[in-house]
Amino acid sequence: MELIRGLHNLATRHRGSVVSIGNFDGLHRGHQALIARLKALSQQYGVPAVVTIFEPTPREFFAPETAPPRVTSLRDKLRLLQAAGVDRVLCLRFDRRLASLSAEAFIERVLVAGLGARAVIVGDDFRYGSGRRGDLALLQRIGADAGFRAEGLDSVTFDGLRCSSSALRTALQQPDLAQVENLLGRRYRILGRVRHGLKLGRELGMPTANIHLRRVPALAHGVYAVRARWPGQPEGLPAVASLGVRPTLGMSACLLETHVFDFAGSLYGVELDVEFCRFLRPQLRFDSLDALAVQMQADGVQARTFLVEQELTT
Repeated sequence: MELIRGLHNLATRHRGSVVSIGNFDGLHRGHQALIARLKALSQQYGVPAVVTIFEPTPREFFAPETAPPRVTSLRDKLRLLQAAGVDRVLCLRFDRRLASLSAEAFIERVLVAGLGARAVIVGDDFRYGSGRRGDLALLQRIGADAGFRAEGLDSVTFDGLRCSSSALRTALQQPDLAQVENLLGRRYRILGRVRHGLKLGRELGMPTANIHLRRVPALAHGVYAVRARWPGQPEGLPAVASLGVRPTLGMSACLLETHVFDFAGSLYGVELDVEFCRFLRPQLRFDSLDALAVQMQADGVQARTFLVEQELTT
């Protein structure tokens, strides 16, 4: 999959495509339906399937203090789009210049002049352009003259619930991992590179692989039974993970700490893929490191028991 950062990096060879546009946060079942239709149109027209995303998201740009947490980081989003079979991703920097474009100018610069779109497919609630004035009807009207087809895709529901990023964030905050899996069609995962930390887990008898998270994810802080994967270990190993800010230590940066059971090797520098299987408890502040160590051992026992029982029933 090719990643194109910014309109200025579009070349002549990028013209001729079918396009979908949005934030694609979480790549839930609704997004998956969009991409399935995008790929079908790609085959029909014989041109690449292109997804256009924004970084930061419009809500992060206009109101960073109140913008919702992301379901997936940009890295995870790109990984999921590649796995879904998207040919190219155009990542547009959302800044004041882009925000000021009228809906008509957005269509002309991005879809017509930039990507030479043959077809465009968007979700039923997609809005674009200054003041969010652009909608599907405008796309279809301009497309009829500019030579591209525009389609809207109805919302996807699962068990009566509309699959949306907001519904997904709600389920992650509860955290209701079964509902998260329903909305995603898979378990929730966080991917990141293992970095050196305080090595406190090693001192407390449970060494951890630490992923420093640049953005706080939508998943509720707490302790989880997880499976950890990395290159060379694609099936994954049972583990217990803590997501949060380590209140016992008075920290503020968000960290994902994963202890892989019965593993003695080094994971520093490795891209770790952590799959969340069960919520065990919320994040707590302990009066001492000894109390924290006792709870960590209990968390480990609970996580291992759940994961073993799960393996026996699958």
